[in-house]
Amino acid sequence: SSTLACLSFARMVTMSNLRSHDDTWDIATSVGSTAVMVAAARAQETDSPNPLIRDPYARLLVAGAGAGMWENFLENSMQERIAAADPQIAAIFANMLSYQAVRTHFFDAFFTAAVESGVRQVVILASGLDSRAYRLDWPDGTVVFEIDQPKVLEYKSAMLAGHGAVPTADRREVAIDLRQDWPAALKAAGFDPARPTAWLAEGLLMYLPAEAQDRLFEQITELSAPGSRVSAEAVRHNAEEKRARMRERWEKMADELGIERNVDISDLIYNDPHRADVTEWLNAHGWSATGTVSSDEMRRLDRWVEVDDEDYQDGFSTFVVAERH
Repeated sequence: SSTLACLSFARMVTMSNLRSHDDTWDIATSVGSTAVMVAAARAQETDSPNPLIRDPYARLLVAGAGAGMWENFLENSMQERIAAADPQIAAIFANMLSYQAVRTHFFDAFFTAAVESGVRQVVILASGLDSRAYRLDWPDGTVVFEIDQPKVLEYKSAMLAGHGAVPTADRREVAIDLRQDWPAALKAAGFDPARPTAWLAEGLLMYLPAEAQDRLFEQITELSAPGSRVSAEAVRHNAEEKRARMRERWEKMADELGIERNVDISDLIYNDPHRADVTEWLNAHGWSATGTVSSDEMRRLDRWVEVDDEDYQDGFSTFVVAERH
């Protein structure tokens, strides 16, 4: 599927055989392309009549990425076209649009609470086209570190600088893959492990195998002073039979709508049955953690559409928030 709803479907697919331990990407390929899709969702929400979040840079960042399947996300008639092909899929699509807005809203609030508590050091892991360093109102003295692949950071910085955008915090790029020694690179950029930090892993964990997820949180824990906070979008393993049925349904709909599937997100995801529950892991490793099921948060914000489909997963993910002891 190449509609935004594939972001939901991506959580239901098998481990890819196209990923490797040393693969890389730019903004328009592989995992990088997912950042453009998410930015397109933020642009769509920003331009809606009653936006939950506002990202004035999202559409600009999507436009600079060139032609791609993300263009479908900005098409206002897409939901009507999907509804004509499959009303249930249209409802799921509506939830996926809302999910992106609710997820952004949740993690914006996480950072707001962190800086209100006095945290002035922020790390955004696999930052992609995240524009929070530009669009949030950071207190004086806040340093925002963005970690991602070099080409992804280069693209974002060039696009925003070229249009006069200025960060609202001390933004520092850490151009490195998270599979490499990113803690050393982070410290070389000025990160101080003795200071409390607010960490974010949004749109990241599904692209990591189970052991890599564990190692990531071990590294975060090692770098976190007491009072540090972490928030993450935690994903789960899904049954093979349901994934297969949903995939067939998405592909049939895409064929009917004539949507080009030049990138299949299912090839990028690790649907690992051994993945740890993030909330449980953090609570067992020196953090106090709680999790909010995404569909519950969507209902709280009146952004949930009920779907009568036995294969539909009620809650795409869990939003986890934790504080270091």
